[in-house]
Amino acid sequence: MKTNMNLTDQELIQGFINGNANALEELVNRHKDRIFTSIVLMVKDKSIAEDIFQDAFIKIIDTLRSGRYNDEGKFLPWALRICHNLSIDHFRKAKNSPVYQNQQEDLDIFDTINIAEEGVDAKIMKSQSHSRIREMLDLLPEDQREVIVMRHFANLSFKEIAAKTNCSINTTLGRMRYGLINLRKMMEAQQAA
Repeated sequence: MKTNMNLTDQELIQGFINGNANALEELVNRHKDRIFTSIVLMVKDKSIAEDIFQDAFIKIIDTLRSGRYNDEGKFLPWALRICHNLSIDHFRKAKNSPVYQNQQEDLDIFDTINIAEEGVDAKIMKSQSHSRIREMLDLLPEDQREVIVMRHFANLSFKEIAAKTNCSINTTLGRMRYGLINLRKMMEAQQAA
């Protein structure tokens, strides 16, 4: 009989589904470094990466237990895609603008630029503009929104984005271009209205 270490990912998954908790432990130990590293590279924050890693394995366990896992024998790419999607969700849920810590309170960095020169009206207009841009981002096709979020909010290079999304740099650049074109069209339509 094979030990858990000698089993394939698919055999470990089947063992876990059949009630062998040690099979899941072996699966996690086998892939945890690569999965965690990919999350850290994307979110660039170890504590956030730890949270996403835990959320990912909760989702993986739920999917396996519910029988929704598609038996393709490609556990690692599937797990990495879940982590990738959860990382993107993290950026979507975040305020989508840089925030820095102040002793008194958290301030949006956009609010601190030229704060002395701006009047209340200008601050309100800037806040509304940022909200509209975030809403417009949500209207973009997912592949375009994903590239824009990863580039502008995660500060990833196009090469890193291409690797994370499993596509070429040219495709990544194209998605960015079309995403920006679509944002511009939405802004022009909003101004015309």
